[in-house]
Amino acid sequence: MENFKNTSFWFDTLHETIQARAPLQADIEVDVAIIGAGYTGLWTAYYLKKQQPDLSIAIVESQTSGFGASGRNCGWLMAGMAGEAKYLSELPESERQAGYHLLFGIIDEVARVTDSENIQCDLNRGGAVYAAARYPEQIKNMQETLKHFHGQGLSEEDYRWLGKDQLAEKVRMRNGYGAIFTPHCATINPAKLVRGLARCVENMGVTLYEKSAVTAVKNKHIHTALGSIKANIIVPATEGFSDQLLNLKKYVLPVQSLIIATEPLSDAQWDEIGLHSRPAFSDGGRLTTYGQRSPDGRLLFGARGGYMFGGKVRHEFALEDPAFELRQKLMVDLFPSLEAAKVTHGWGGTLGMARGFCPFAVFDPASGIASAGGFSGEGVGASNLFGRTLADMILQKDSQLTQMPWVFTPATHKQALKKWEPEPLRFITYKTILTCFGWEDDLYNNSQAAPWKKKLTTAVCDKLALLIE
Repeated sequence: MENFKNTSFWFDTLHETIQARAPLQADIEVDVAIIGAGYTGLWTAYYLKKQQPDLSIAIVESQTSGFGASGRNCGWLMAGMAGEAKYLSELPESERQAGYHLLFGIIDEVARVTDSENIQCDLNRGGAVYAAARYPEQIKNMQETLKHFHGQGLSEEDYRWLGKDQLAEKVRMRNGYGAIFTPHCATINPAKLVRGLARCVENMGVTLYEKSAVTAVKNKHIHTALGSIKANIIVPATEGFSDQLLNLKKYVLPVQSLIIATEPLSDAQWDEIGLHSRPAFSDGGRLTTYGQRSPDGRLLFGARGGYMFGGKVRHEFALEDPAFELRQKLMVDLFPSLEAAKVTHGWGGTLGMARGFCPFAVFDPASGIASAGGFSGEGVGASNLFGRTLADMILQKDSQLTQMPWVFTPATHKQALKKWEPEPLRFITYKTILTCFGWEDDLYNNSQAAPWKKKLTTAVCDKLALLIE
């Protein structure tokens, strides 16, 4: 039996025996077939069944539910999504506020479903702290970000500034100068959520086939090694494993997200760090750090992911990987008291990054293909919203969800979504950007670095950042 416990720290917390469900071994026909038993696929199935219980739905999964990014993230349940400002900023005030209202309702909706369906996923509403820390240049960046939020019509109740002392009451970072705090974020155990959703939709009548990698999709048929599914509607919910359907692969870059977990820390260590209300946290550097305090008292910490040539995905990781050493270095830079703390877990997963960090939902009634993705690592919450959206699109409902600017038709998505460059340009570009971001971080952390070097490196990084926006 395959040891799925090694998938991530989160899988290691599960008390259940993780055994793959039976594969597809026949030719069947259903109303809706979904590829991928991650958040997007499972939420789509859930809301379809809730609205139309008589629909026959089957899900095919190459490994087991949550094996992809849904079970490999850092457990941030954000009431927002990548690219939200780009989609909403140009809308009339009333429409913009309606869009943010939908986004801010994500946590309430996930909590409602997990409560009603008895899915225990350790949901904690601690908010999120986006700190200016480690070096003072982060202060300006974070205050400009806050100014942008307020310029969108969002209030102090949505995003507010914490002074140095207020920040220290929530989390004590090295050189914590201040922070943006938002209540619109929670933390969860992502494996418990995705595995619970899988059991939930099965109980609703959805058939889930695991260890059933898709080999081809054509003429409204999904083919696997041992069987096929004919369906009027096919939903590729593959995120970082994007395929050629609707040519969406060219719009989604598979990026590796990498995270570490410490051993359980002592009460004295937590008194030094804080995080007693367990907010999610990040600092304002371009390496995009993110972390949380786990229910069993570990510090979980990740940073901006990497990209493998050709968009290859990766499942196996070793703690000796230099990429984990970088994350440990950043963690200790933020929390020096953790220098001697043992790192017990290191894992990663493949997420999908849309060009411009703008996720999308597309449905083509003629071909029967519905898809959503490009969540850029923020899909734990966004996938719920997009699962609801895909369900309404498939059922051809004219709803507030289907009127959002991230919803496209086959006629509009090619104009709205930007393509990534072909290889080797995308590999060279992404590697160059990460390298320069690392240089900038090292320079800012070096008190002896010449100001002109910092200024020049920042100017270069600003230009490079535009290449992926």
